[in-house]
Amino acid sequence: MKKSLLSLLLCLAAISAFAQASFHQRPKLVVGIVVDQMRWEYLDRYYDQFCETGFRRMIDNGYSCNNCLINYVPTITAIGHASVYTGATPAFHGICGNNFLIDGRKVYCCEDSTVQTVGSKSKKGKMSPHYMLGTTIGDQLRLHTDFRSRVIGISYKDRAAILPAGHAANAAYWLDTDNNCFVSSTYYMEELPFWAFEHNNLMAENEAVRKAGKDIGLTTLCGTVITDMAIAAIQGELLGQGAETDMLCVSYSQTDVIGHRWGTRGEHTDEAYLALDSELSRLFEALDENVGRGNYLAFLTADHGAAHNKQFLRDHHLPTGEWNEPGMRDQAEAFVRGRFGNAKPVIQAEHSYRFYLDRDAIAAQSLDYHQVKASLMEFFRTAPHVSFVVDFENAATQPLPALLRDRALMGYHPRRSGDILVICDPDCYSQSSWLAKEGTTHGQWNPYDAHIPLLFYGWKIPQGATSREVHITDIAPTVCQLLHIQQPTACVGEAITEITK
Repeated sequence: MKKSLLSLLLCLAAISAFAQASFHQRPKLVVGIVVDQMRWEYLDRYYDQFCETGFRRMIDNGYSCNNCLINYVPTITAIGHASVYTGATPAFHGICGNNFLIDGRKVYCCEDSTVQTVGSKSKKGKMSPHYMLGTTIGDQLRLHTDFRSRVIGISYKDRAAILPAGHAANAAYWLDTDNNCFVSSTYYMEELPFWAFEHNNLMAENEAVRKAGKDIGLTTLCGTVITDMAIAAIQGELLGQGAETDMLCVSYSQTDVIGHRWGTRGEHTDEAYLALDSELSRLFEALDENVGRGNYLAFLTADHGAAHNKQFLRDHHLPTGEWNEPGMRDQAEAFVRGRFGNAKPVIQAEHSYRFYLDRDAIAAQSLDYHQVKASLMEFFRTAPHVSFVVDFENAATQPLPALLRDRALMGYHPRRSGDILVICDPDCYSQSSWLAKEGTTHGQWNPYDAHIPLLFYGWKIPQGATSREVHITDIAPTVCQLLHIQQPTACVGEAITEITK
């Protein structure tokens, strides 16, 4: 009896010791990868053409969440990148688009006049994350380790490097296409580290980069340049080789630029994803060599998807239509003038299917804000290719399908999101002046914009897949759970238990 009791106690002690050791274990490095404008179906569409060491390395040896959805509108680049890393939506993290208004003032999501460019003499570096209200995975990691962890963001786009890296990041780097070099901001540093300076010198000697110039985003070379910079950061900062877990946030944006120009089908898009597959293979090879296979945790997702090109849909007898946002604004103003006789416009701006009313102009003309808003909503309801019109302020009580009401509320910040949201019919989108006829765009709630890939690979990640619905906001709490650190401050997502168990 005594021997049995002793054996039981020893067994319990061993289990307790194992649990404690497991609880404190962390990977050497976390690598977050966001592929701009990647539709979920591309994982299957190109699977047979992918090499075994790129996308398929994650698909075959990692865990795939096959029903990951964006749970807010609009589905826009800056919002997506912020939501992946904060576990929040615009209602909480405050990044309401690439461009939006704050208390009536137009802003770009990362602009910051209080900082200067580091790495060139242009204004491309006058950026920071100061408009983002919540913390990121990297911020929480830095807090947890008393700021000993190193967190770095890298991308072609400033917003795709800055917002993922967060407020307390050691650095974020993005391309200055005017000078063909990577830049940062005095928000992070006073001068580039030596390795980044040397990397820019190598880029300056690269004839292909010089030839691409400002159009590098339209080429697969852009992905190569991003991978080169990521590998340079891994080696230059010794990421994943210290006592604490580090984090690298890499965003590939050429897929978005190419998609806007040439759409979701055709040789340009095919080339973009097969070239990206090779870049992922190179990145993983560098991680294996510098950090060690099994020592790093990687995840891959997208900030949004994209609709098919309208002409492509017409050619195949599929329903589509055009929402002319600037034209609708002009027609809406004319409708209001006809009803109230006002001389000055009542709409201050329109961004991503949202209309911002000019409250000062409305008051100055002795108009009633609620009557003006009601009239605008009446007009938009009769506009072609409009399914629903949402009064943001009263979305919770409007007769909307629950899915649309919830996503509208999740995307609404009262001081930043505007007043009226237009939800178009499926595959109807705004043909803005900058969008090529062969290209496409994104922004709506529909699956083509909101269904995104989500792959986990590496440290402690089981092999498998789930079709259970998860959300873009679940990525951050899942990673934080694996790292045993607190979730970001505005996080509303839930850890994906199939991975964290």
